Amino acid sequence: MSSPPAEVRPQPKSLTDLFVSFTLLALQGFGGVLAVVQRELVEKKHWMTREEFIEDWAVAQIMPGPNVVNLSLMVGGRYFGLKGAMAALAGMLTVPLVLVLLLAVLYAQFAAHPGVAGALRGMAAVAAGLIAATGMRLSGALTKNVLGLRLCTVFGVTTFAAIALLRWPLAYVLLGWGGVACVVAFYRLKP
Repeated sequence: MSSPPAEVRPQPKSLTDLFVSFTLLALQGFGGVLAVVQRELVEKKHWMTREEFIEDWAVAQIMPGPNVVNLSLMVGGRYFGLKGAMAALAGMLTVPLVLVLLLAVLYAQFAAHPGVAGALRGMAAVAAGLIAATGMRLSGALTKNVLGLRLCTVFGVTTFAAIALLRWPLAYVLLGWGGVACVVAFYRLKP
């Protein structure tokens, strides 16, 4: 008797698909790419589940470098190995690099204008809202986390308090409190 077929999930069709997808992601990510990446990779393309996204995003955050670049390397590598990682990275960086260089030249001409400073402050508020909305949307996946929703909430709230309210350095909170969370998860996963 044969086993039932494994669920076939959508995935990038080619290295070009990967490159173009990450280029489009990067071009949408003004002010906060987390919300855009989550929506595209999980909700639209279905290349990842919410749980996979949260796990990979957590790894991307603790690695050196920009989170979304780290994530693009992981996703590209998952589907096409080193070539996929390089295609995703190129997609994430090539066109945005050219645009940022052009914007830097333009900004140098108008940086002193009060309207430009006001626009940048407004974009920062929108970026904060995007991050908060994505966090709330992804919180449902924490019910399947090995720590459970209650303990994840405790870790999340205390981490927020330590960084945002107490102004503790991110590196200390990440190493200390993140280390505690890893140890607890390890013992809960042990058979």
